[in-house]
Amino acid sequence: MSQARAVELTYQDGVRAVELAREAVTAFVRRGQREDPGSMREAFYNRTGAFVRLKSTRGRGRLRGCAGSYRTDDQLGHAIVDAAIGAASSDSGGSEVETGELDSLRVSVCVVEDVTLTDNPVDDIELGRHGVAVDYAGEHGWHYPTVPVENGWSAQQFLSRTCRKSGLSPLAWQEDDAVVTLIDGQVYRERADGGSVEEL
Repeated sequence: MSQARAVELTYQDGVRAVELAREAVTAFVRRGQREDPGSMREAFYNRTGAFVRLKSTRGRGRLRGCAGSYRTDDQLGHAIVDAAIGAASSDSGGSEVETGELDSLRVSVCVVEDVTLTDNPVDDIELGRHGVAVDYAGEHGWHYPTVPVENGWSAQQFLSRTCRKSGLSPLAWQEDDAVVTLIDGQVYRERADGGSVEEL
């Protein structure tokens, strides 16, 4: 395995990450504008990736959008804003978030802490902690860290679903030329009851 250390947030940094993501989603949906992170907390100047996930609190809580990247040279604050806009737009694979939905969205942010290339993903994956990316035959797919726990997936299912998401064979992750990356992220989200932010 090879590993690269990026950044570690405090709880207050995590709270601000979620606030920034929501501000960016709101500015994009209401005014079509890109939110400027403004004066950022020190950790937000680190150059690392981030993902933003939007789930509806209506009905069964369907996913409204998820976007981001672990491969970026952007400062964290800007990576969060870009991920939030991506998640709220049609670029995330669904329909664009509308103004009437803003109050019923639950915002979650995953800040990339470590990135690990692995030759033995089934043993190395820690479900609930690691996101997964698979690159093979020119295709790239990834999944958010909390997804396998929410769906009751095993490590093998997590890898197979990640492959299928990118249009690959479910077993593509086992190919010799496949590159499997574990994304160790700190995940913070708004509580379901509308209270403070929680770290997962």
